[in-house]
Amino acid sequence: MAYKSLMTVLTAAEAIEPTLSAAVDLARREDAHLEVLCLGVDRTQAGYYYAGAAIVLQQEMIDRADAEARALDAKVQERLGREDIRWSSEAAVAQLGALNGLVAIRARFNDLVILPKPFGAGRGQEEEAIVEAALFDGQTPVLVLPDTGVGAKLGGRIVVAWNQSSEALAAVRRAMPLLRKAEMVDIAVIDPPKHGPERSDPGGPLSQMLVRHGVRAEVSVLAKTLPKISDILLRHANDINADMIVMGAYGHSRFREAILGGATRGMLELATVPVFMAH
Repeated sequence: MAYKSLMTVLTAAEAIEPTLSAAVDLARREDAHLEVLCLGVDRTQAGYYYAGAAIVLQQEMIDRADAEARALDAKVQERLGREDIRWSSEAAVAQLGALNGLVAIRARFNDLVILPKPFGAGRGQEEEAIVEAALFDGQTPVLVLPDTGVGAKLGGRIVVAWNQSSEALAAVRRAMPLLRKAEMVDIAVIDPPKHGPERSDPGGPLSQMLVRHGVRAEVSVLAKTLPKISDILLRHANDINADMIVMGAYGHSRFREAILGGATRGMLELATVPVFMAH
Protein backbone atom coordinates (compact mmCIF):
# COMPACT_ATOMS: atom_id res chain seq x y z
CA MET A 1 0.00 0.00 0.00
CA ALA A 2 1.06 3.58 -0.70
CA TYR A 3 -0.48 6.94 0.09
CA LYS A 4 -1.70 8.25 -3.28
CA SER A 5 -4.60 10.41 -2.09
CA LEU A 6 -3.98 12.86 0.76
CA MET A 7 -6.49 15.26 2.25
CA THR A 8 -6.49 18.15 4.67
CA VAL A 9 -9.32 20.27 6.07
CA LEU A 10 -8.68 23.92 6.93
CA THR A 11 -10.98 26.27 8.86
CA ALA A 12 -8.60 29.14 9.63
CA ALA A 13 -5.90 31.05 7.76
CA GLU A 14 -3.46 30.55 10.65
CA ALA A 15 -3.34 26.81 9.92
CA ILE A 16 -2.52 27.16 6.23
CA GLU A 17 1.27 27.35 6.36
CA PRO A 18 2.12 24.69 8.98
CA THR A 19 -0.50 22.25 7.70
CA LEU A 20 0.15 22.69 3.99
CA SER A 21 3.92 22.59 4.42
CA ALA A 22 3.69 19.11 5.96
CA ALA A 23 1.03 17.95 3.50
CA VAL A 24 2.99 19.16 0.47
CA ASP A 25 6.19 17.48 1.66
CA LEU A 26 4.37 14.18 2.19
CA ALA A 27 2.56 14.45 -1.16
CA ARG A 28 5.85 15.05 -2.92
CA ARG A 29 7.54 12.15 -1.12
CA GLU A 30 4.67 9.75 -1.86
CA ASP A 31 3.95 11.10 -5.37
CA ALA A 32 0.39 11.65 -4.17
CA HIS A 33 -2.49 14.00 -4.95
CA LEU A 34 -3.35 16.50 -2.20
CA GLU A 35 -6.99 17.49 -1.73
CA VAL A 36 -7.75 20.57 0.41
CA LEU A 37 -11.20 21.27 1.83
CA CYS A 38 -11.55 24.91 2.93
CA LEU A 39 -14.42 24.86 5.37
CA GLY A 40 -16.59 27.73 6.52
CA VAL A 41 -18.46 26.82 9.71
CA ASP A 42 -21.92 28.12 10.58
CA ARG A 43 -22.12 27.99 14.38
CA THR A 44 -25.72 29.21 14.62
CA GLN A 45 -27.95 27.41 17.12
CA ALA A 46 -31.37 28.44 15.85
CA GLY A 47 -33.29 27.10 18.83
CA TYR A 48 -31.98 29.89 21.05
CA TYR A 49 -33.65 32.71 19.08
CA TYR A 50 -37.27 33.87 18.83
CA ALA A 51 -39.35 32.90 15.81
CA GLY A 52 -38.34 34.71 12.65
CA ALA A 53 -35.04 36.00 13.98
CA ALA A 54 -33.48 32.55 13.66
CA ILE A 55 -34.00 32.46 9.89
CA VAL A 56 -32.50 35.90 9.33
CA LEU A 57 -29.54 35.18 11.61
CA GLN A 58 -28.92 31.76 10.09
CA GLN A 59 -28.77 33.17 6.56
CA GLU A 60 -26.40 35.88 7.72
CA MET A 61 -24.12 33.31 9.38
CA ILE A 62 -24.19 31.07 6.31
CA ASP A 63 -23.22 34.00 4.09
CA ARG A 64 -20.39 34.88 6.46
CA ALA A 65 -19.16 31.27 6.57
CA ASP A 66 -19.28 31.10 2.77
CA ALA A 67 -17.21 34.28 2.46
CA GLU A 68 -14.67 32.93 4.96
CA ALA A 69 -14.42 29.62 3.07
CA ARG A 70 -13.90 31.37 -0.27
CA ALA A 71 -11.24 33.67 1.17
CA LEU A 72 -9.46 30.67 2.68
CA ASP A 73 -9.66 28.79 -0.63
CA ALA A 74 -8.11 31.76 -2.45
CA LYS A 75 -5.16 31.79 -0.04
CA VAL A 76 -4.70 28.04 -0.36
CA GLN A 77 -4.72 28.21 -4.17
CA GLU A 78 -2.15 30.99 -4.08
CA ARG A 79 0.04 28.95 -1.71
CA LEU A 80 -0.21 25.68 -3.64
CA GLY A 81 0.19 27.36 -7.01
CA ARG A 82 3.91 27.60 -6.27
CA GLU A 83 4.30 23.86 -5.65
CA ASP A 84 5.23 21.03 -8.01
CA ILE A 85 2.65 18.51 -6.76
CA ARG A 86 -0.83 17.49 -7.93
CA TRP A 87 -3.46 19.25 -5.86
CA SER A 88 -7.03 20.51 -5.72
CA SER A 89 -8.81 22.94 -3.39
CA GLU A 90 -12.49 23.56 -2.76
CA ALA A 91 -14.56 25.83 -0.52
CA ALA A 92 -17.56 24.44 1.37
CA VAL A 93 -19.92 25.47 4.16
CA ALA A 94 -21.40 23.32 6.90
CA GLN A 95 -23.23 23.85 10.15
CA LEU A 96 -21.33 22.75 13.23
CA GLY A 97 -23.68 19.84 13.85
CA ALA A 98 -23.40 18.61 10.25
CA LEU A 99 -19.61 18.54 9.92
CA ASN A 100 -19.37 14.79 10.38
CA GLY A 101 -21.17 13.84 7.19
CA LEU A 102 -19.36 16.32 4.95
CA VAL A 103 -15.86 15.52 6.23
CA ALA A 104 -16.44 11.76 6.43
CA ILE A 105 -17.66 11.39 2.85
CA ARG A 106 -14.53 13.19 1.59
CA ALA A 107 -12.13 11.43 3.95
CA ARG A 108 -13.21 7.89 3.08
CA PHE A 109 -11.91 8.28 -0.47
CA ASN A 110 -8.43 9.33 0.68
CA ASP A 111 -5.56 7.27 2.07
CA LEU A 112 -4.55 9.74 4.80
CA VAL A 113 -5.97 12.93 6.30
CA ILE A 114 -3.50 15.53 7.60
CA LEU A 115 -4.90 17.89 10.24
CA PRO A 116 -3.72 20.51 12.73
CA LYS A 117 -3.99 19.68 16.44
CA PRO A 118 -7.65 20.10 17.51
CA PHE A 119 -6.99 21.33 21.04
CA GLY A 120 -5.28 24.49 22.27
CA ALA A 121 -5.59 28.27 22.21
CA GLY A 122 -7.88 29.57 19.49
CA ARG A 123 -9.29 26.12 18.60
CA GLY A 124 -13.04 25.68 18.19
CA GLN A 125 -15.39 22.73 18.51
CA GLU A 126 -15.15 22.18 14.78
CA GLU A 127 -11.48 21.12 14.98
CA GLU A 128 -12.29 18.18 17.25
CA ALA A 129 -15.35 17.29 15.17
CA ILE A 130 -13.25 17.16 11.99
CA VAL A 131 -10.73 14.76 13.55
CA GLU A 132 -13.53 12.53 14.85
CA ALA A 133 -15.34 12.54 11.51
CA ALA A 134 -12.26 11.44 9.57
CA LEU A 135 -11.25 8.76 12.09
CA PHE A 136 -14.54 7.19 13.06
CA ASP A 137 -17.06 7.99 10.31
CA GLY A 138 -14.62 8.20 7.42
CA GLN A 139 -12.56 5.24 8.68
CA THR A 140 -9.45 6.99 7.41
CA PRO A 141 -6.13 7.31 9.26
CA VAL A 142 -5.26 10.80 10.44
CA LEU A 143 -1.88 12.46 10.90
CA VAL A 144 -2.32 15.19 13.54
CA LEU A 145 0.33 17.92 13.53
CA PRO A 146 1.58 19.71 16.65
CA ASP A 147 1.53 23.50 16.94
CA THR A 148 5.27 23.57 16.22
CA GLY A 149 4.74 21.91 12.85
CA VAL A 150 6.91 19.15 11.43
CA GLY A 151 10.64 18.82 11.83
CA ALA A 152 13.18 18.47 9.05
CA LYS A 153 12.39 14.79 8.53
CA LEU A 154 8.90 13.42 9.13
CA GLY A 155 8.85 9.79 10.20
CA GLY A 156 12.58 9.23 10.54
CA ARG A 157 12.27 7.75 14.04
CA ILE A 158 8.81 6.47 14.98
CA VAL A 159 7.33 5.25 18.26
CA VAL A 160 4.50 2.70 17.95
CA ALA A 161 2.20 2.58 21.00
CA TRP A 162 1.42 -1.12 21.38
CA ASN A 163 -1.17 -2.61 23.74
CA GLN A 164 -2.27 -5.65 21.70
CA SER A 165 -5.61 -4.00 20.79
CA SER A 166 -7.29 -4.15 17.39
CA GLU A 167 -7.09 -0.33 17.20
CA ALA A 168 -3.33 -0.39 17.73
CA LEU A 169 -2.90 -3.09 15.08
CA ALA A 170 -5.09 -1.15 12.64
CA ALA A 171 -2.89 1.91 13.14
CA VAL A 172 0.26 -0.13 12.47
CA ARG A 173 -1.16 -1.60 9.27
CA ARG A 174 -2.31 1.78 7.99
CA ALA A 175 1.04 3.38 8.86
CA MET A 176 3.07 0.69 7.09
CA PRO A 177 4.27 2.96 4.22
CA LEU A 178 5.76 5.33 6.81
CA LEU A 179 7.13 2.55 9.00
CA ARG A 180 8.95 0.91 6.10
CA LYS A 181 10.75 4.16 5.26
CA ALA A 182 11.70 4.99 8.87
CA GLU A 183 15.27 4.77 10.07
CA MET A 184 14.06 3.16 13.30
CA VAL A 185 10.71 2.05 14.72
CA ASP A 186 10.41 1.65 18.49
CA ILE A 187 7.53 -0.52 19.72
CA ALA A 188 6.62 0.93 23.11
CA VAL A 189 4.83 -1.45 25.49
CA ILE A 190 3.68 0.09 28.79
CA ASP A 191 3.18 -2.23 31.76
CA PRO A 192 2.38 -5.39 29.75
CA PRO A 193 -0.09 -7.71 31.55
CA LYS A 194 1.59 -10.58 33.39
CA HIS A 195 -0.94 -13.08 32.12
CA GLY A 196 -1.54 -11.73 28.61
CA PRO A 197 -0.86 -13.57 25.33
CA GLU A 198 2.50 -11.76 24.97
CA ARG A 199 3.56 -12.17 28.61
CA SER A 200 6.83 -13.90 27.74
CA ASP A 201 7.68 -11.63 24.79
CA PRO A 202 5.94 -8.21 24.95
CA GLY A 203 5.77 -6.71 21.47
CA GLY A 204 7.56 -9.71 19.99
CA PRO A 205 4.90 -10.86 17.47
CA LEU A 206 4.43 -7.29 16.19
CA SER A 207 8.19 -6.82 15.89
CA GLN A 208 8.44 -10.02 13.88
CA MET A 209 5.65 -8.92 11.54
CA LEU A 210 7.27 -5.53 10.97
CA VAL A 211 10.72 -6.99 10.34
CA ARG A 212 9.23 -9.23 7.64
CA HIS A 213 8.02 -6.04 5.96
CA GLY A 214 11.53 -4.63 6.00
CA VAL A 215 10.95 -2.37 9.02
CA ARG A 216 13.89 -1.75 11.36
CA ALA A 217 12.03 -2.41 14.61
CA GLU A 218 12.96 -2.76 18.27
CA VAL A 219 10.92 -3.10 21.47
CA SER A 220 10.92 -0.92 24.59
CA VAL A 221 9.05 -2.15 27.67
CA LEU A 222 8.14 0.85 29.83
CA ALA A 223 6.88 1.09 33.39
CA LYS A 224 3.80 3.19 34.09
CA THR A 225 5.60 5.85 36.11
CA LEU A 226 3.17 8.66 35.17
CA PRO A 227 -0.63 8.77 35.54
CA LYS A 228 -1.37 9.26 31.83
CA ILE A 229 -0.33 6.92 29.02
CA SER A 230 0.07 9.96 26.77
CA ASP A 231 2.62 11.48 29.17
CA ILE A 232 4.69 8.28 29.15
CA LEU A 233 4.64 7.99 25.37
CA LEU A 234 5.58 11.62 24.81
CA ARG A 235 8.42 11.41 27.34
CA HIS A 236 9.70 8.23 25.67
CA ALA A 237 9.47 9.82 22.22
CA ASN A 238 11.51 12.75 23.50
CA ASP A 239 14.07 10.44 25.15
CA ILE A 240 14.80 8.57 21.90
CA ASN A 241 14.47 11.68 19.70
CA ALA A 242 11.46 10.29 17.81
CA ASP A 243 9.62 12.55 15.38
CA MET A 244 6.30 10.66 15.15
CA ILE A 245 4.00 8.50 17.25
CA VAL A 246 1.69 5.83 15.81
CA MET A 247 -1.23 4.72 17.95
CA GLY A 248 -4.78 3.41 17.79
CA ALA A 249 -7.66 5.89 18.12
CA TYR A 250 -10.25 5.05 20.74
CA GLY A 251 -13.77 6.43 20.95
CA HIS A 252 -17.26 5.61 22.11
CA SER A 253 -20.80 6.70 21.30
CA ARG A 254 -22.54 9.17 23.55
CA PHE A 255 -23.92 12.64 22.78
CA ARG A 256 -22.30 12.80 19.35
CA GLU A 257 -21.61 10.00 16.89
CA ALA A 258 -18.06 9.65 18.19
CA ILE A 259 -16.31 11.15 21.17
CA LEU A 260 -12.56 10.77 21.52
CA GLY A 261 -11.57 8.45 24.34
CA GLY A 262 -9.33 9.56 27.20
CA ALA A 263 -6.01 8.22 25.90
CA THR A 264 -6.67 9.60 22.42
CA ARG A 265 -7.75 13.00 23.70
CA GLY A 266 -4.78 13.20 26.07
CA MET A 267 -2.32 12.56 23.27
CA LEU A 268 -3.91 15.16 20.99
CA GLU A 269 -3.96 17.76 23.74
CA LEU A 270 -0.28 17.34 24.63
CA ALA A 271 1.37 16.18 21.40
CA THR A 272 4.71 17.79 20.60
CA VAL A 273 5.38 15.52 17.59
CA PRO A 274 3.06 14.41 14.76
CA VAL A 275 0.65 11.66 15.83
CA PHE A 276 -0.59 9.07 13.33
CA MET A 277 -3.93 7.55 14.41
CA ALA A 278 -6.32 4.97 12.98
CA HIS A 279 -9.43 3.25 14.31
